[in-house]
Amino acid sequence: MYYLSNTDVRNLETKANEIRQSIIEMLVAAGSGHTAGSLDMADIFALLYFSVLKHNPEDPDWEERDRLVLSAGHICPVLYATMAHAGYFPLEELSTLRKFGTRLQGHPHRTALPGIETSSGPLGSGLSQAVGMALAERMDNPYTSKFVYCITGDGELNEGQIWEAVMLAGKEQLHNLVVIVDRNGIQIDGYTKDVMPLESLREKFESFNFHVQEVDGHNIRTVNDAIGKAQSIYSQPSVIIAHTIAAKGVDVFERDFRWHGNPPGKGPEDRVEKSDQGKVALEKLRTLGGMITPSDS
Repeated sequence: MYYLSNTDVRNLETKANEIRQSIIEMLVAAGSGHTAGSLDMADIFALLYFSVLKHNPEDPDWEERDRLVLSAGHICPVLYATMAHAGYFPLEELSTLRKFGTRLQGHPHRTALPGIETSSGPLGSGLSQAVGMALAERMDNPYTSKFVYCITGDGELNEGQIWEAVMLAGKEQLHNLVVIVDRNGIQIDGYTKDVMPLESLREKFESFNFHVQEVDGHNIRTVNDAIGKAQSIYSQPSVIIAHTIAAKGVDVFERDFRWHGNPPGKGPEDRVEKSDQGKVALEKLRTLGGMITPSDS
């Protein structure tokens, strides 16, 4: 874990805002894709790629890299946008999202784009893959300092395969596995509390021998501290339950499950007409600012 000064935090917040703008532009150009989870995970992805992860955009297969597995593959716009801003490929390529022949498919494809660790689409499978990676790495080096980070959605936790993977990770005490749950409270057809209640989520993970932390997923310093704590746990896998606001940054979209799978231009019209949704979203994001006090540099 790296110490984050106020300047570091502000820079990461700015980067997250740039990533959100790219997400909106991508989704509008594609005319399809998932808005809510992509927007709400921008803070965490900015922190991971610009501070936490050991990675090298010029050498995506670098042997000493950490691995990031996006189990909730439908929020790949945030992954693609972050990778582009980090230098894996040109920003201009983001406009090809979901188009014929693109490397930026609607769900990540491992061999299509350097830097993608797994193909994902079927919900629940990514965590099993991440557990396998963490276990293989520990078999090669019991004292490994290479971490596997797995991003899951809370609706995804309905999948039985998730809990099979959690059971194995706990049994094997995979200290090099860090699961981050996007706890935004929505899924494609409703709110998680109505579709399939998950609480008490902390106790569920604890019962499988996970070290559990719950954080504000938009407080970059708090998430950074939680990741540092997870890295210091040597007898358990870790999970960080990140409480997020669905579609964070665009207040007229926020907390509405109908934005789970709709892009701007095809979302609900009770607050913004379809024809104006992309424009309004970008205007909202471009005027955000002043989120923290002046830096300590």
